[in-house]
Amino acid sequence: MAEQMLEVTQVRSAIGVKPRHRGTLRALGLGRIGRTHVLPDRPEIRGMIATVTHLVEVRAQEATKGATK
Repeated sequence: MAEQMLEVTQVRSAIGVKPRHRGTLRALGLGRIGRTHVLPDRPEIRGMIATVTHLVEVRAQEATKGATK
């Protein structure tokens, strides 16, 4: 069974956004424009992405079981 993964890429700058949004970007493993991080598709991650939708781009990926990053 393949686990669903999300590829999150920061596409806009965090300059001038609320400190809480900057913290959310850090928690997602981002911090610079163009940086990409692959995360598991879980409700906690989806909630964080919903907080910063104006700063990131999300693509769904399928990871095979046993694959490492």
